[in-house]
Amino acid sequence: MCSRQYVLAVNDTLNVISGKWKLPILAALLYGHTRFKDLQNNIEKITPRMLSKELKDLEINGVVQRTVHDTTPVRIEYSLTASGQRIVTVLDTLVEWGLEHRKFIMKEESR
Repeated sequence: MCSRQYVLAVNDTLNVISGKWKLPILAALLYGHTRFKDLQNNIEKITPRMLSKELKDLEINGVVQRTVHDTTPVRIEYSLTASGQRIVTVLDTLVEWGLEHRKFIMKEESR
């Protein structure tokens, strides 16, 4: 892959997962179908309006699926699409990098 394609791929990825809330939402959805209120409870400090907006963005980008169940009352659940489920490798890599980076920074600060 040439550097131009690499940069375009990075931009495409960031367009889908950018922002403060998208990665926490994806992380919360990694464990299966979840209702809106459950997502809100699992993601500290997110407002209902922001959660709704971010879920719509993720749905438009084909990462999250919204399922409406024909029950009374109507039950709506969110889950990751097949593409969304592949984000786990990205999240795991980010966590690994973050832990290593924190150790490095702490080591530098103690000098």
